[in-house]
Amino acid sequence: MSAEGGTKAIVAALLANTGIAISKFVAAGITGSASMLAEGVHSVADASNQVLLLIGGKASRKAASPAHPFGYGRERYIYAFIVSIVLFSIGGVYALYEGYHKISHHEDLKTPLVAVVVLVIAIVLESFSLRTAVKESNAVRGKQTWVQFIKGSRSPELPVILLEDIGALVGLILALFGVGLSWITGNVVFDALGTMAIGVLLVGIAIVLAIEIRSMLIGESATHEDIAAIEGAIKQDGTSSLIHLKTLHVGPDELLVAAKVAIDRTETGEQVAAEIDAAEARIRAAVPKAKLIYIEPDIRRTDAPAAEGA
Repeated sequence: MSAEGGTKAIVAALLANTGIAISKFVAAGITGSASMLAEGVHSVADASNQVLLLIGGKASRKAASPAHPFGYGRERYIYAFIVSIVLFSIGGVYALYEGYHKISHHEDLKTPLVAVVVLVIAIVLESFSLRTAVKESNAVRGKQTWVQFIKGSRSPELPVILLEDIGALVGLILALFGVGLSWITGNVVFDALGTMAIGVLLVGIAIVLAIEIRSMLIGESATHEDIAAIEGAIKQDGTSSLIHLKTLHVGPDELLVAAKVAIDRTETGEQVAAEIDAAEARIRAAVPKAKLIYIEPDIRRTDAPAAEGA
């Protein structure tokens, strides 16, 4: 996944959410709408999340050190996981509380037209932000469905921004319905229910993000396509057979490859070294993100063929 594409989507979302948050808080102060206040907090949470993703991206580019010989690529996963926590606690839980508070303490809306206008403008701006995220994601998504892309991505930024933008757009629509129905009926309960619906939405998105990023933090293998390309690169010259292969993402754009290959017992050490060097070069050519490669030679058994995947 292109880090540049992810950064572009993050910056677009950050600019949109900053402007939207300011307008929402102004409208909430004028109208007294709980939905507007919850949406303002939601936008602040989203903007904070985008700052966290940018910090994580910068931190991940630090050079490897003796204490961290495989580098800092997983910093991007850590900050993305913090994003899910922020979205859950600040965005979702606060919206649920504010909705409950609104039901408990009935406060009539003032000048609801202001809230409606701000929400419509915010929907337009958020749509542009989502369009950018979709465009950048399509550049790397290939033939995957959107669900497959979010679940299978080894890079956190674009899936996070996609889910955030979708959540923000749906939340704005819910807020618009809540404010609109309260304005039409004169019953502020609709505003409160809209706020609580936003809370449920954000908590749900935060849980999905936490589950997906947790898997990245634990350590995910290469994609099926990359594994197939690596296996093909190892077997390409026909002089060695693959016994087993393990891969691990040490960062979104860095892949650790560990393989055991069977060689003929008649080969010299120099021949084995040359074969391993050639295999490493083929792997890097086939999968450029495979930057850490360790290939262990073993003697090929003469009484039975090597069992791949053993």
